[in-house]
Amino acid sequence: METKILSTSEYDIELAGKILADGGLVAFPTETVYGLGANALDEEAVKKIYQAKGRPSDNPLIVHISRKEDIVPLVKEITPKAQALIDAFFPAPLTIILPKSDKIGNVVSGGLNTVAVRMPENEVARKIISASACPIAAPSANTSGLPSPTRAKYVIEDMTGKIDAILDGGDCEFGVESTVITLATDIPTILRPGAVTKEMIEKVIGKVEIAKAVLEGMKNDEVAASPGMKYKHYAPKAKVVIVNADKTEYEKFVNTRKDAFALCFEEDNIHIPKVTFGKNNDDLSQAKELFDALRKLDEMGAKKVYARIPNTNGVGMAVYNRLIRAAAFDIIDLKKPFTIGLTGQTGAGKGYIGKYLAQLGFTVLDSDKYVAQIYENNFEFLKKLQAQFGNNIIINGKLDRKALANIAFSSKENTQKLNHIVHPEVMRLCKKDADGLTVLDAPQLFEANAQDECYKIISVTAPYEMRLERIMKRDKISKEQAQQRMNAQLDEEYYINHSDFIIKNNGEDIKNQVDKIINEIL
Repeated sequence: METKILSTSEYDIELAGKILADGGLVAFPTETVYGLGANALDEEAVKKIYQAKGRPSDNPLIVHISRKEDIVPLVKEITPKAQALIDAFFPAPLTIILPKSDKIGNVVSGGLNTVAVRMPENEVARKIISASACPIAAPSANTSGLPSPTRAKYVIEDMTGKIDAILDGGDCEFGVESTVITLATDIPTILRPGAVTKEMIEKVIGKVEIAKAVLEGMKNDEVAASPGMKYKHYAPKAKVVIVNADKTEYEKFVNTRKDAFALCFEEDNIHIPKVTFGKNNDDLSQAKELFDALRKLDEMGAKKVYARIPNTNGVGMAVYNRLIRAAAFDIIDLKKPFTIGLTGQTGAGKGYIGKYLAQLGFTVLDSDKYVAQIYENNFEFLKKLQAQFGNNIIINGKLDRKALANIAFSSKENTQKLNHIVHPEVMRLCKKDADGLTVLDAPQLFEANAQDECYKIISVTAPYEMRLERIMKRDKISKEQAQQRMNAQLDEEYYINHSDFIIKNNGEDIKNQVDKIINEIL
């Protein structure tokens, strides 16, 4: 197919309108992103949109109008709240969902009984719609899943040879798609955030909810009620990982990465290849530049990208919503004290893995060393242990750790009592020393309820007889004493079910297992 490249001249706008009226496809600018338009009342024309984009047919389209009154034939009823929003905002980057009329077919609505309608603020867009004399169904003018285009050159790259015409109207103003709000629910609900914010809408119609899928993603069986709700969307070819950290921690983390790019704010001090998307405290600039930045990363050949996390207030919510889908919800949470919680069965070889992680550049905090520290130096702490487990555990003012172990590991009840005394103090000290990429090496991570303090959890397991032999040799204890300690721990199934990764120390290459896990985490 030959794709015409049109200008914003009156002649080309009329030509674009005629192509649309005749069942063709035209890409055109709006104030948000470039749209790929077809006659919304022509089901065959609308099907061409899905074909050109490679878009799933269950993903509904937005119908664009040029005048406020044009919404009337497309919906069953304009409710009072809908009318209030139309009066307050149209034309605007705002899409309203209402029960559809019989004029709207199933192809446009994605099989739903509702229709999404908006009146673009962009004057060229409204002129094209007016010239076509029909409502225009138009998703973003890009290959499905890729970043939405805010410049004509990206539309030309994606759509040349697939559609009839592309009208070059310059750069888009806002850079992220319109806010989508459904009024087909008891409480108006924002399904996709945009430049018209929740706060702005609530000033007009009162209470508004944010759909869980905006920030958390759709459930497997959930139907997309709006464009842009799919799990992965807006994504470049590069693998994007969001880093949840403040400015200093983000810079520290990213600058130690190799063979990666940073997607950051203009003020960030980054030493690896980078692309910026706006300023730190300017969510409008972030929105305007995000999609272009994602495209630039592909142009620069980026394979892996660490993105600075935006805030979720105002227009920032729209930026975060797009970015988290571009990253397929992959986030490294450095605001948690520990990047990795390392735990596992006693005698499984966890200590060796901790040493290897230290060689890889992690700060490894060995909780056993903190236990030894408080056993030796904290008199008040020893008094608590003595009160709980008896005078015999203290000899000449020093803790007899073997005597304590014999009592504490004699039953799960006693083990729990010891944990209740020891764990809070150990965790306090570990958090104090946490720094950047930190591993919490904790045999009793789950017993201490420290799992929520860790971004990811690695558990180490090993065959029973192998562990038994190691413990006897390591601690110079009898077989019965070793079994007693093993039995006081959680079983293997618990570790497997409550960990992000399992390392099996059963003869397999341990370093290879660790390397694969760290590559996935980072």
